[in-house]
Amino acid sequence: MNRRQCVVAALSAAVASAIPAITWAQDNYPSRPVKVVVGFPPGSATDVATRAVAEALARRLGQPFIVDNKPGAASNIAAKAVASSAADGYTLFVGTIANTINAAFPNSTSPDLAKDFAPVTLIGSVPNVLVVHPSLGVSSVEELIRAAKAKPGQITFASSGNGTSPHLSGELFSVMAGINMLHVPYRGSTPAVTDLLGGQVQVMFSPASTVLQHIRAGKLKALASTSAKRTAIAPDLPTIDELGLKGFETSVWVGFVAPAGTPTDVLAKIQTATHGALDSPDVQALFRAQGIEVLKSSPDEFARYIRSETSKWAKVIQTTGIKPE
Repeated sequence: MNRRQCVVAALSAAVASAIPAITWAQDNYPSRPVKVVVGFPPGSATDVATRAVAEALARRLGQPFIVDNKPGAASNIAAKAVASSAADGYTLFVGTIANTINAAFPNSTSPDLAKDFAPVTLIGSVPNVLVVHPSLGVSSVEELIRAAKAKPGQITFASSGNGTSPHLSGELFSVMAGINMLHVPYRGSTPAVTDLLGGQVQVMFSPASTVLQHIRAGKLKALASTSAKRTAIAPDLPTIDELGLKGFETSVWVGFVAPAGTPTDVLAKIQTATHGALDSPDVQALFRAQGIEVLKSSPDEFARYIRSETSKWAKVIQTTGIKPE
């Protein structure tokens, strides 16, 4: 055997010896607890959805799936921490619309969910609802647009903060409708809804679960859902797309991603188990109660969705000149 043949034989033997170990590790995943990092505080819609799925995953895969809340910087702190974690499937990140917005700003240093992570699957979404204070005197999207055109910059819309999903939803609506509303940012949804209820601001694109009780009590008027199709939590509410602004869609979606380089077999196992967890009666019951709609996807479908969301928000940011907080 010549020198080249010896080298080839040695390499072949090394690869052959490695394959059983890799296969064994993947076949036995998970063999220890898995950490699931959420970039928002306990009790948020993202946190509630994650905990329900994590408990179902633990039952299915026989290891704890431990939810670790790392709030701050619109989920950036958590995203950066997970992006640098070992790519072994034992640390997952709950990506949301906030991450695609963060990555859409010019010169952003925020992790890109499609590039810096391995997308696994979408989990669910909470549609935003366009609500107005009754004192505004509008009963439809058409009337709101007409009123905003008659009073440029005088109708106020609240959000949970600059660069958040409710803020960008309002800006997207304004761009597509050709109107100018005055943005009033708050530090979170609670103070924004409080002032909306008091009439200090007039309009808000709010997660449905946050304002549904006030709509039912007649304290706020719902004009439309921002989702692509009518939401189960308010099936009689038309979508903005239905009402003429074709292609309008915003919702607070969540999904699992893992550090880039995580083995595809491990990703597939997490995806399959997550889809099974989403089918379980207890998860579906909790999602319904919270106004969360179940979503499922393949890793490739999720990656395409992430890229489309990032591109959409980049265009809105460029058009409006929004700056991150």
